[in-house]
Amino acid sequence: MKNAHDVVMNMMRTEKGSGLQPQGKYIFKVHKDANKIAIKHAVEEIYKVKVDDVNTLSMKGKRKRVRYEMGKTADWKKAVVTLKEGEKIEITT
Repeated sequence: MKNAHDVVMNMMRTEKGSGLQPQGKYIFKVHKDANKIAIKHAVEEIYKVKVDDVNTLSMKGKRKRVRYEMGKTADWKKAVVTLKEGEKIEITT
C-alpha cells in the first residue's frame, strides 16, 4: 500500500459522522490491512491537515439473502480520525 488513495478509500458522510465534525473527527473507510500510522500519513497527504489521533474498527459484513441462498457482504475497516485543534477538512457537495 504505497499510494495514499489505496489506504484511504473514501470519507463516509453519514448522519453520525456529521455529528462528529464539530469535534474535529472524521470517519473514513480504509483498507483492511492498513494500520493507524499508514492511515495518519495518508489522511495528512490527501487532505493537507495535521492528524492528532486515529481509532480503527473492523466491521463485520452483514448477512444478506441472495436469491434462494444466504450471502454475506464483505468485511471492511473504519477509521475515526481526530484532527489537531484548528484543523478542518473542507467538504464540497
